[in-house]
Amino acid sequence: MGRMSRQRPVKRVSQNDASTHRKDEKPSGPHRKDKERKKKADMGKLFINISIGLCIFSLVWFFYALYMRSSLARRVVTLHPSPQVLHDNSTSATVSPQRFWGSYRPQVYFGMKTRSPRSMVTGLMWMRQSPEVEVSLRHTCEQGDRLHGYGWLAHDGLSFGVQEIRDTDFILTTEFVKRPGGDHGGDWTWRVTAKQQSSAPQPPIISLMFYVAADTQGSLQAHVEERGRLSSVTGSSEELGSFKVTFGKPTAGEAAGTKYASYNHLKTVSPGLEKLTDIVRNSLSRRFVFSPPSGERRPYIGVDVHRPPPQPQQQKQMDPRKESDFVLHQVTVQTPFQIEVLFESGSFRERPNQLAGRVMTEALEEKVAAFNGKFEETFGLQGKGFTPGQVKFAKAALSNMLGGMGYFHGQSIVQSSYNEHPLLYPEGSLFTAVPSRSFFPRGFLWDEGFHQLLVGRWDPEATREALAHWLDLMNADGWIPREQILGDEARSKVPAEFVVQWNENANPPTLFLTLQALLDAESSGRRSAATEGFFRRIFPRLRTWFEWYNVTQSGPLPGSYRWRGRDKDVNLFLNPKTLTSGLDDFPRASHPSADERHVDLRCWMALASSIMARVAQLLGEPASDYRRAERELSDNARLAELHWSEHLGAFADYGNHTPAVSLVQEKVYIPPGQPRHQFPAARLVRSVRRTPKLQYVNALGYVSLFPFLLHLLTPDSPKLGHILRDMRDPGKLWTPYGLRSLSKADPMYMKRNTEHDAPYWRGPIWININYLAVRALYHYGNMDGPYRESVAALYQELRTNIINNVYKQYMETGYIWEQYNDTTGWGQGSHPFTGWSALVMLIMAEQY
Repeated sequence: MGRMSRQRPVKRVSQNDASTHRKDEKPSGPHRKDKERKKKADMGKLFINISIGLCIFSLVWFFYALYMRSSLARRVVTLHPSPQVLHDNSTSATVSPQRFWGSYRPQVYFGMKTRSPRSMVTGLMWMRQSPEVEVSLRHTCEQGDRLHGYGWLAHDGLSFGVQEIRDTDFILTTEFVKRPGGDHGGDWTWRVTAKQQSSAPQPPIISLMFYVAADTQGSLQAHVEERGRLSSVTGSSEELGSFKVTFGKPTAGEAAGTKYASYNHLKTVSPGLEKLTDIVRNSLSRRFVFSPPSGERRPYIGVDVHRPPPQPQQQKQMDPRKESDFVLHQVTVQTPFQIEVLFESGSFRERPNQLAGRVMTEALEEKVAAFNGKFEETFGLQGKGFTPGQVKFAKAALSNMLGGMGYFHGQSIVQSSYNEHPLLYPEGSLFTAVPSRSFFPRGFLWDEGFHQLLVGRWDPEATREALAHWLDLMNADGWIPREQILGDEARSKVPAEFVVQWNENANPPTLFLTLQALLDAESSGRRSAATEGFFRRIFPRLRTWFEWYNVTQSGPLPGSYRWRGRDKDVNLFLNPKTLTSGLDDFPRASHPSADERHVDLRCWMALASSIMARVAQLLGEPASDYRRAERELSDNARLAELHWSEHLGAFADYGNHTPAVSLVQEKVYIPPGQPRHQFPAARLVRSVRRTPKLQYVNALGYVSLFPFLLHLLTPDSPKLGHILRDMRDPGKLWTPYGLRSLSKADPMYMKRNTEHDAPYWRGPIWININYLAVRALYHYGNMDGPYRESVAALYQELRTNIINNVYKQYMETGYIWEQYNDTTGWGQGSHPFTGWSALVMLIMAEQY
């Protein structure tokens, strides 16, 4: 029994139960593999779809990126979309007949053209006949010609001009008068008078060369009399219709001398206006004989047949320009003598008489009398007690600014970070004053704001036109190329490294100074519909320009600004230049970085926001954003927080800086036994003796003065007192000739920036900043505050020093200069520099 009780019962399973049990188990064999295969196939399709989607997305993104890059690359050469301020024909003879012809070729000693893109041009060349081998051909204004002086004595910017050119031993006086009539700008007459200057027993023999040249448009025909004398040139062009240029015979008090004149002429073609000098030089021959009144026959140099120098065929093919007619008339005669050249428009059919001889003299005298009357009425210098000599000098300063107005047409060469290579900017025209006829005969953005302060006092319409031309060159982003090099003639005077303009690079927005002057004239009761209409047309462009500065020149902190475009090769410069600031080599942070804050740019933007608010208010446009920007940028506490250096006791830039830098001779390893001349010469390179750090750049100078120069400081600010003390300190900024650009106590005072780069804004006196300083003293001297009396005394002293020195240097040298030596007062740099240095005239007139 016990064995039976321990046995387990056996359970019997039916067929149905077994089949039910198998259903609950996992499938095995072929059924399981099919399911896994299907799942993998589904996953593969998913991955394939994702991959295709990613490829499509990548392709779309790639082409979008290409499109955006292409769009951004083209944007630099896309003009602003708002209507142009000036219509395309605004400078034509139909719309503006009085200004159509003018002395709009400031780069030549004497020449005229029209304000049209492809103008017929006229000009003068000359040379003294001497047995010397070297030919002293004069044409384009060159400092190397070493003339004793040249420039306009009287010029109204519109209808006449009188210029004096002092060569080695003779003086040329060039005069022109215009007379309106017909449909193409009327007539004009030149008169050139030559007289001996030295006491040499034998009067000099001079060749004058008058020419007419086409610029790809129109044709010229030369008319030659007996014995080879070119009597006239007739021609026609689209802008001028038919015309005639007549060359008069020389006349003078000593009629006997002028009977012995010799004549030559040249009729050829030119590929470009910049080639005219070379064409004449390559056409000269010594085979001609001149017979002076004394009877002593002597050879002279005259134009003969153009013999172009040999050029490789490849070089000829690289110049695809159309050749244009060029005709030149040469007259060789012994001084003294006088010659007239008449231009007569074929459409002037009811001409009362020829503008020649006595008629021309009377017309000129009438113009000069009107000029003198308007000058005194506008500036009142005689009433202020200036001597006749000083008044004559002031008239010359104004006249050279007006006579230095040029009309240029062409294309800038520009680049952005989105372009691999430079691009051609759209064709454009520019009516502008130029800084220097010899060295800078083209448009500069920051110079022009100063230029038009003077031009606008004399001729507001000319100023409005010049500003409109500049603003019409703006691209879609609001950028204006800061240096305008338009046309082959202008480009021939510019070193290659300065030709390309970068779209991130700004210039001080000094046009706002001119706009401020126009607004002040409006508020003083001289309101005009023309000025208000002008502001309405330019406002869309001003708005974009202002925004462009705020976007592209913003600094690292709110309310701070930083100039772009500093020199990148820090090893070659004692202090990398900031050309875009206009103050070139003024010491900034020693190691350029994105951490910099530039006090002068912040002050320019404070001025700009103020003017934008005034313009918006004048036009009934929203002004609240501009007012807010003006309040923030003019806030003295925030200004001090960003830019006041307690150590320097002055306003300063901020950046990655060390003052412990110097230029040292680099070491060039020469293996033993190797000749030295086979290795590059050792250069001066920068040595940094102390690691830079973020700090204020303690360089006291023009940059430190900007909160004062642009009237941002309140009249009771203690910081104004600091500035006035530094200005008057002879050990810092004060000199008997004006304020020096960098403190005499600064380590970089008068230090070279490279071995080839002399100090520029590191000590010399600049008239544009001194004008702003005198203007600011005048401003604070008329405001209640603790410094009012000291400001008034400083104003009189600084004003007197500037006027006396610029006048003295003009009388001694014949020139107004680019800058003045802070130790001697001597003029230096390029000359004549009758751009912003001519502002001395407004200082004399006390018109700020």
